[in-house]
Amino acid sequence: MTLRDPPGERSLDDRLSFGVLNLDKPPGPSAHQVAGWVRDLVGVDRAAHAGTLDPKVTGCLPVMLGDATRLAPVFLEGRKEYTAVLELHGNAPADLEDVLAEFEGDIYQKPPRKSAVARRLRTRRIHDLTALEVRDRQVLLRIECASGTYVRKLCHDLGLALGTGAHMGALRRTATDPFDDRDLVTLHDLADALAFAEEGDEEPIREVVAPAERVLTGLPSVIIAPSAAEQVATGAQVYAPGVIDADDAEEGALVACYTPDDAAVCLGRLVGDPTASEGVVVELERVLV
Repeated sequence: MTLRDPPGERSLDDRLSFGVLNLDKPPGPSAHQVAGWVRDLVGVDRAAHAGTLDPKVTGCLPVMLGDATRLAPVFLEGRKEYTAVLELHGNAPADLEDVLAEFEGDIYQKPPRKSAVARRLRTRRIHDLTALEVRDRQVLLRIECASGTYVRKLCHDLGLALGTGAHMGALRRTATDPFDDRDLVTLHDLADALAFAEEGDEEPIREVVAPAERVLTGLPSVIIAPSAAEQVATGAQVYAPGVIDADDAEEGALVACYTPDDAAVCLGRLVGDPTASEGVVVELERVLV
């Protein structure tokens, strides 16, 4: 059984087969199409995007390569951030800020007809809703929300609450935990970096494609012994004797397990005391080795 090398010591092939790039999605193609283009450019068998963006929507679209596609559930746990243009059907009312404040917190949403999920009422949390700029019938919004929030539906509901009617204009995703728009790369950046790699210069592609462990930033970590990691690779749970160290986390929390040299081993749910002498500590959800 061979475990992965530490993230900073992997070959380029290993980086590309267990890596992630923070892509700036262009307008036009769907998120699925973009992931397919990345897969074909890099030459891996699989690529998956972190959260659907409609064709016209731009911005932060992390794309996981190869075995890193197993990390997709991590993005269901994090927050999203958007910049949106709210197109009012009348002039902005004086109580705009008050109405926006009423939408912060838990709201009810029913997915639109053209969605991939069942159309049943559900709760989503709006962490922050701020008007950055108001110009005539347009409001530039910053929206920080839970994963799965429909911004188009939110804009429609804001219009009803404001009494003017409204719809969503332009939309850009600026963050999806743990990625944001400070280090986005384009498809052109990826293509150029791959061309340099073919000529023997690997530095550009290593700057564009990060080790997959970056996806796990922010999750509580559990450090396990290499011998325990080898058992996990064959389907065993994480047992207390194999745990070296662990972050504080609530029972049931999604955690990432690593070897002592920072190589990711698995995703799982914390079900036991990491300081105990026996018993299951982490129940496996995704094996990464």
